[in-house]
Amino acid sequence: MPLDEETFQLLKDSVQRFVRERLMPAEDHVEEHDEVPAEIVADMKELGLFGLSIPEAYGGIGLSMAQECEVAYELGQTALAFRSVVGTNIGIGSQGILMDGTDAQKAEYLPRIASGDLIVSFALTEPDAGSDPASLKTRGVREGDDYVISGTKRFITNAPRAGAFTLMARTEGPGAGGISAFIVPAGLPGLSLGKADKKMGQRGTKTCDVNLDKVRVPAANIIGGEPGKGFKTAMKVLDRGRLHMSALACGMASRILRESVSYAQQRKQFGQRIGDFQLVQAMLADSQAELLASWSLVQSVARRYDAKPSGAADPEVSMQASCAKLFSTESRASPPAKAPWVATGASRAAARSRLAVRRNGISTVATLLPARPHASLMGTRGRLPSPRG
Repeated sequence: MPLDEETFQLLKDSVQRFVRERLMPAEDHVEEHDEVPAEIVADMKELGLFGLSIPEAYGGIGLSMAQECEVAYELGQTALAFRSVVGTNIGIGSQGILMDGTDAQKAEYLPRIASGDLIVSFALTEPDAGSDPASLKTRGVREGDDYVISGTKRFITNAPRAGAFTLMARTEGPGAGGISAFIVPAGLPGLSLGKADKKMGQRGTKTCDVNLDKVRVPAANIIGGEPGKGFKTAMKVLDRGRLHMSALACGMASRILRESVSYAQQRKQFGQRIGDFQLVQAMLADSQAELLASWSLVQSVARRYDAKPSGAADPEVSMQASCAKLFSTESRASPPAKAPWVATGASRAAARSRLAVRRNGISTVATLLPARPHASLMGTRGRLPSPRG
């Protein structure tokens, strides 16, 4: 059950204050040292940020999707490294267990995930399987009561911090139906991490390869206890993740727009404030309209997500979530796109915003997913049929 409105508003006020008073002042430290301070991580645990989406029965807060989006919007007001620390526990790392896990798996892992004592990462992407996850090559072979897993996962968020991974491996035949989802503890023999990835504009976020060399994982660690269901689990997880990332992008855009307006009111050229020039005013107006449209779309789809049965797949919601992510991260009139032309001081925040374009599916894939329901209208060469038939 989601929080009642009064309780949720208290939480939201606390998050806003935490972002303003604790996280924003630490942005320069993260940029310089490429690390989120341990004392801030401890404060995040105390505030309950690691368990935002996990039900109260497992020690979390149990926000609805719409409420989670509002909190993500606030977290988007500051450096993404802070949100990244809790992001996999809130979303793609935990949700497969929550949606499809057995009662025993939920009881064992979700309380520790909610408290932040266990960081869990989502290991799907591979060197040759990114936008086409059904082609993944990591393989799990059954040996007695275990699966022996070998392969490489790439760009895995929070892998250097993780105590466990929700990991996809091929246990059956080719295609999506051959993929199973495992809970893989990070300390198992044969599991190692690659060098930390060096990224542009994403200081403080941690990603790296995860290498598996004959890692023996109990068959009981298959999420849901049934092999061959992992791809469906991953896709449901990504629906929620795309909405979270869309809300985060709107929060980033809000701060960038605010800083751009402030700069335009102070910066002078040709004897007047640059905000007095109509072209600058037009860019700011476009950005405001795009932000309002993006945020309205995200909120609408989040409410639709909450209306469907919990954990159920809904192709319409999947399509709309992709639309929300595409629109909120790629609009050419959005604040991140316009900010460098108005306020050079907003450029660092604009650079951070590119992360939202890539997370939970790049924009080219997000463009294709909404097109699938209309594929039957396309001719054999990809053209819409003639009005004459």
